[in-house]
Amino acid sequence: MIDRVRKELVDIAINGQFVEGMLAVPEGARAVVLFAHGSGSGRLSPRNNYVAAELRKVGLATLLMDLLTPGEEPSTRARFDIGLLARRLELAANWLAADRDTRDLPLGLFGASTGAAAALQLAAGGRYPVYAVVSRGGRPDLAGSTELDLVEAPTLLIVGGLDTQVIELNEEAYAMLNCRKELTIVPGATHLFEEPGALEQVAHLATDWFVRCLPAARPQP
Repeated sequence: MIDRVRKELVDIAINGQFVEGMLAVPEGARAVVLFAHGSGSGRLSPRNNYVAAELRKVGLATLLMDLLTPGEEPSTRARFDIGLLARRLELAANWLAADRDTRDLPLGLFGASTGAAAALQLAAGGRYPVYAVVSRGGRPDLAGSTELDLVEAPTLLIVGGLDTQVIELNEEAYAMLNCRKELTIVPGATHLFEEPGALEQVAHLATDWFVRCLPAARPQP
């Protein structure tokens, strides 16, 4: 059981401005999961916060952050700029690599909607080691075929059974991935997994994937 958690609102520098993030590090954390939110969502997303709380129960640190500055948030173009979102995730990964409690923790990514594409682009870029990726109702197809082919991190795609169009897009992206991968359909769930028990299934699937795929933290020197 995790007894103590460092929970802190943090500022991450972006082009002379700052975006806010919520960092939570359980005592003895074995890895850290960075959340990539979808368009129009951010660190306050109730669905992602629920999943993050479940991950912390098994000893995984979490960082939920806003990917856009307040001035960018109203822009639909910025919300769907996957390259921009991926660069923001990289800045957050660099921030985690410098923090005293997370710098030695292997990194996993949890993406929703457009955030899933950004997470996969970061995993494909090779600039920062990513050890596992989970997509919830994501648009991994927006990462691009070249980037999907380069992903080496084990990747789990979770889609609602009633989200038919997104299922097709995930199947297309799944075929392009050459890493260890799974595509799981949650029966009876729509895009936001608002049905009773649906989000709990997502949290269970994500927790199991990260526990199986993320290596243990590197020992302190």
